[in-house]
Amino acid sequence: MRAVCFGELMMRLNPEGYKRIRQAESFCASYAGGEGNVAVSLANYGVDAAYVTKVPEHEVGQSAVDSMRRYGVDTKYMLRGGPRLGIYFVEKGASQRPSKVIYDRANSSIALADPAEFDWAEIFKGADWFHFTGITPALGDNMAKACLDACIEAKKQGVTISCDLNYRNKLWSKAKAGEVMGKLMPYVDVCIANEEDAADVFGIHAANTDITGGKLNKEGYNSVAQQLIDRFGCKKVAITLRTSISASVNRWAGLLYTDGTGYLSREYEIQIVDRVGGGDSFGGGLIYALMNNYAPQDAIEFAVAASCLKHTIENDMNLVTVKEVQSLAGGNASGRVQR
Repeated sequence: MRAVCFGELMMRLNPEGYKRIRQAESFCASYAGGEGNVAVSLANYGVDAAYVTKVPEHEVGQSAVDSMRRYGVDTKYMLRGGPRLGIYFVEKGASQRPSKVIYDRANSSIALADPAEFDWAEIFKGADWFHFTGITPALGDNMAKACLDACIEAKKQGVTISCDLNYRNKLWSKAKAGEVMGKLMPYVDVCIANEEDAADVFGIHAANTDITGGKLNKEGYNSVAQQLIDRFGCKKVAITLRTSISASVNRWAGLLYTDGTGYLSREYEIQIVDRVGGGDSFGGGLIYALMNNYAPQDAIEFAVAASCLKHTIENDMNLVTVKEVQSLAGGNASGRVQR
């Protein structure tokens, strides 16, 4: 099995522990990005996962490449050049203080890349799956064009396409997101979203839901999924369902909707270590399960369990095995020491 992921690889800087950025005298550096996090998850599960991006041709860019290689991701199609690597700062929240993310990514190498630099016909040879998110086309019209080019070629080669809507209001407006994603979604087989994405990007709302107030009508998302399928022709829609009790405690579940039926996972109560990358770990788990022909209920249980585990791991990447995910999905949630 071979999967291709396309997006921006960035440097993450965060203060030690739960310090605020204003308190920090040093920052811990790591590398991540929405689609890169998915590639790492898939590589951990034994999938041949390739990551397509562009990084500057200097030591910082090489360090970013090495971070992908460390976890077994194929970096052959990571282009070199351009002015800089994007940066984001993460301030981890606790209790009633929310986490914060600050971006410093303008004019990064990938944001300025020419769509013609990516040889999609070559990249997709032997591929079974292509994954991108709404973050990549939000980087600029050139990246929207690159995503469209990739989708057209993936369809030509019979590659399954998944997209996580991943709306980021710091990158573009809801109107622009709806316009651009509306042109990409007809190519997408599996749409992934969180509780708010469909409403933010396409104006599709779940009935009787108050996300800020922590009240989710989980069954209402069956209608959201069906509307996405009706509008764009997706085969499957998966939605993460997060109930935020506080920054430290969340309830976490998911829904997979296919062939007119919604499959709702069990719900976990999570004591959060680091929630950044949680949605990406869900996407990676779902893609792995679907690539391996899991039944719908088993697929959503695997994806939610994988993401549950990610919330207990520092930084963005989900460093877990298939066996660990299957154990939790199978009901082993006690957290007892393994000897």
